[in-house]
Amino acid sequence: MLDQKDLKPRDLQRPDEQLVKLTDKDIMPLPKPYDKPGMEPSFTEPKAAWKEKYCTSLDGFVALDTLTRPKTPEAEEEFVQKFLSGLEKIFSDCNGGILQPLSLTFEYCAKCNTCSEACHVYEGSGNNELYRPIFRSEVLRKLYKKYFTTSGKVFGGLVGADMDATWESVARLGEAAYRCNLCRRCAQTCPLGLDNSIPAKEIRKIFSQEMGIAPSPIHSKGTVNQLKTGSSTGLTKPAFLDTVEFLEEELEEKFGRKIKFPIDKKGADILLVHNAGEFIAWPQNPMAFAILFEEAGLNWTLSSEMMGYDSVNYGIWYDDIQAKRVATGQMTAAKDLGVQRVVIGECGHAHKAAAVIADRMVFGDAKVPVESCFPLLREIAFSGALKFDPSKNNFPVTLHDPCNVVRQMGIVQPQRDILKLIAPQFREMTPHGVDNYCCGGGSGFAIMNSPNFGEFRNKVSARKKFAQILNAFQDTIEDPSVVKYICAPCSNCKGTIRGLLEYYEATEKFNLQYDGLVELMVNALVSMDKPYFEFLES
Repeated sequence: MLDQKDLKPRDLQRPDEQLVKLTDKDIMPLPKPYDKPGMEPSFTEPKAAWKEKYCTSLDGFVALDTLTRPKTPEAEEEFVQKFLSGLEKIFSDCNGGILQPLSLTFEYCAKCNTCSEACHVYEGSGNNELYRPIFRSEVLRKLYKKYFTTSGKVFGGLVGADMDATWESVARLGEAAYRCNLCRRCAQTCPLGLDNSIPAKEIRKIFSQEMGIAPSPIHSKGTVNQLKTGSSTGLTKPAFLDTVEFLEEELEEKFGRKIKFPIDKKGADILLVHNAGEFIAWPQNPMAFAILFEEAGLNWTLSSEMMGYDSVNYGIWYDDIQAKRVATGQMTAAKDLGVQRVVIGECGHAHKAAAVIADRMVFGDAKVPVESCFPLLREIAFSGALKFDPSKNNFPVTLHDPCNVVRQMGIVQPQRDILKLIAPQFREMTPHGVDNYCCGGGSGFAIMNSPNFGEFRNKVSARKKFAQILNAFQDTIEDPSVVKYICAPCSNCKGTIRGLLEYYEATEKFNLQYDGLVELMVNALVSMDKPYFEFLES
């Protein structure tokens, strides 16, 4: 096994059983109280069965659970040829939507490594060469030059075309594409304005669109499920309606509020669309939205139509064709209701999918204006229609900035204005806003747990975020009597943070709690007779 400092992009073709092995002593140290021995679980070895079935030879982790080892040399060759076919296509006119920025990154990257210093995965890994943003980009560059440029075919290694496309090199490159959260912090810091997340996304696209290979949690259990049932969770229309009825009963039973969720209200001003995971994992979130919208007197509705009640669109992470199918279905559902605008709830990835990506995939009369919930929530908070008692939230609160809200869309201030109004002990993470670090669960990582990918997320990709959380609460972190609240207004981010707190036993040991922004707003309402949070009741 190579020393990680000696690792080069062309080493992806080496026959080693495993190129990189992460150890507890190599990765980035955590702040107190997790700076002491025994405070976090150690890395585990990949099982022998995984090594036989999957590609564990990159770093021991498996993201692509549908990438299995070919049984024959002929199958290996077919695998490689499919990849090369896709590689040629991403640099052709058929990839028009992304071809220009991809080509600029491909041609003009100066390899200055400014992006490495900005990458939370690279830093979390202890500056392991494998996780530099330019590492996989350089592998892609070498392969393309070798097989599709005259200079590469003639001069080979003299022009950097010194890699062969083999089962091992291509499979490892596919895995490497899922060591990036696509958070685009690298693009923000690049002095040339290049974006090394694009090659990672394009590698994923080759594997999905050309080779039929994608992580099952985001494809077969995600996108395919959504196109079949209406939701990536498998929540069908009847189940959705039953869930909403249950939430109405919960609101009345727990808080004495008789609220009827408006369903399929034609011509409403607002179609509120949640990540369907909220209805299942965090029902307090859509309940909080209902309380706020009703108390503010808004004209709003939910949709029960297929593709109308789940804002998820996992295709934006790995497959343009799937992304367009979902985006078109979602927009059609909104158009059919005749609403004035779509408001995306607390889901960061849905902000990008519905407001940025869909805008480039759905055209003409089919489009409905899409907005973020955060400016609207600020408008509600400062309208005077609702009365808040900040003393109800008089505990330390910090804010996690979802990448696709702040960096992708520039929505930074509304959520802060609200927190300064309702949370007396609000404190920022360092850094924050557009300079934030990804939660470590972006681009699918939050839901990818098979076979051992959850360990990579908890110990590496989310490591920088966990350190930020601990640093934000250093004044009270070791006092379990003090509630410490992580405001994470995004379903995927909440999923990652939930996993972190469970993995590190941080709630049990140090009373670290998490939830969204709307829950904190409802907890502060003067009209609420009891705490909205269960952890405050206990």
